[in-house]
Amino acid sequence: MNKVLSRKPPGSFWAISIVILVWNAIGVFQYVMLTTASAEQLATSLSAAELAIFQSTPGWVTGAFAIAVFGGLGGAIGLLARKSWARTLFIVSLIAVLAQHFWTFFLSGYLDIMPISAAIFPIIVVIVGMFQIWYARNGIRRGWLR
Repeated sequence: MNKVLSRKPPGSFWAISIVILVWNAIGVFQYVMLTTASAEQLATSLSAAELAIFQSTPGWVTGAFAIAVFGGLGGAIGLLARKSWARTLFIVSLIAVLAQHFWTFFLSGYLDIMPISAAIFPIIVVIVGMFQIWYARNGIRRGWLR
């Protein structure tokens, strides 16, 4: 048997994979909370301008959000299962995140009503997405994922 393919990952692999799983589970939670919130609930937590943007969000953006979070969660599960397809799901997730953020920041007028600092967390989301892809690729290369 090829030694590279039978390599067991170090403890840090499991710790990082669990953190990635929790990160993506939080994303799914945010998606579910946002898509199931009533108009009254949203009105209490958003300004009138933010609510107008939220209500004008096209379906494809909400779909991209769903693909991003569920793809990331699937990738995290694949990582824990030591499957190489985790990388593919992380790539799909990142593409969906970029599509969603493109609409939010360049087409919706969001930055016209929010300070530039509102872009910090979405940038972190993109960086984490790139890290997940790199980490899965590294796991494949080291033989931790099959």
